[in-house]
Amino acid sequence: MNDYLAVLRTMMPNSYVQRGDQASIIGGAINFVKVLEQILQSLEARKRMEKRSDITTFSSLFSDFFFFPQYSTSIQTETPGEPPAEKGSFPSCSSSSSVADVEVTMVDSHANVKILSKKHPKQLFNMVSGLYSLGLFVLHLNVTSVENRVLYSLSVKVEENCQLNTVNEIAAAVYEMVDKFQEEAAA
Repeated sequence: MNDYLAVLRTMMPNSYVQRGDQASIIGGAINFVKVLEQILQSLEARKRMEKRSDITTFSSLFSDFFFFPQYSTSIQTETPGEPPAEKGSFPSCSSSSSVADVEVTMVDSHANVKILSKKHPKQLFNMVSGLYSLGLFVLHLNVTSVENRVLYSLSVKVEENCQLNTVNEIAAAVYEMVDKFQEEAAA
């Protein structure tokens, strides 16, 4: 085990390991991977922007980061008169009514939330305080911005007093929160 930790420690900058104990090395590695994820998101978005100067939808810039979004601005899965098609087991909104791409995955009491929406002043502060009021404690946050769009990748802990128990409930609450922010910004 110590050999693996030594290799892991050599693969990341010294600033990510405060002490030499196992927990610090693993915690530093997790933080380093999260920083690398943010850099990757930003670089891939810029690469796509340079390749395709005629991009009509910014959702396509970050499409690789959404596997089964509960709400999507780029995919229309419903046909009028027919029941909604399922992508995975998650409902999606039609592109005409969706204000943001929202994807939630959950393991035990921890959830990963990805949100792609239009950028507005004070949106980050409002989002973090809104998540907290829902009973979701933000553990880690990555923000990637391209022109007027912003991608938030959040790791949250679902608190015991939280009324949201499933990925669909969390996604719906987050979507409603983002919709409210955008309505307030437009007013």
